[in-house]
Amino acid sequence: MGLWGTGRQRSDTELLAAHVAGDRHAFAELFRRHHRQLYRLARLTSLSREDADDAFQDAMLSAHRSAGSFRCDAAVGTWLHRIVLNACLDRLRRTQARPTVPFQDVHPVADRTSHVDTAIVVQRALLRLPIQQRAAVVAVDMHGYSVAETARLLGVPEGTVKSRCARGRTKLAYLLGYLEMIGAT
Repeated sequence: MGLWGTGRQRSDTELLAAHVAGDRHAFAELFRRHHRQLYRLARLTSLSREDADDAFQDAMLSAHRSAGSFRCDAAVGTWLHRIVLNACLDRLRRTQARPTVPFQDVHPVADRTSHVDTAIVVQRALLRLPIQQRAAVVAVDMHGYSVAETARLLGVPEGTVKSRCARGRTKLAYLLGYLEMIGAT
């Protein structure tokens, strides 16, 4: 039976409120519910696994500490998504502000399944998009957020999200070779 005695699962909002009220286990449950999607977002918007791990950890600590400031003007999942995205963008900005060595594109040993090969190619292509386009494409096309939700997440007008998605998709198509194939037919 659930903690409320009814056997029902608490909503994300109820879990966040319980965490703020001192329930030591509520945030852990919220984390379990959203971990996979949020970590995937961190991986897609970071330059390396290490950066994704660090940004994800920073984001979860931030969410844990700032839960009391949640205003209920969006879904808890959307709020968490925004925190992870901001942590990744902050890490990317800090990385870009420091002098770096040129990126060495090391080709990993390819898995024999076409699914993994395709995922690697798409991941690399995504990393070549400007961060604003990548954030919009990932939110809309990979996480299923609407243009309006993505605009709120990124703090930009809906038209900006639409144009970033359109430009990002076009560049992805080019990077993945689809536009060249269409032109050759």
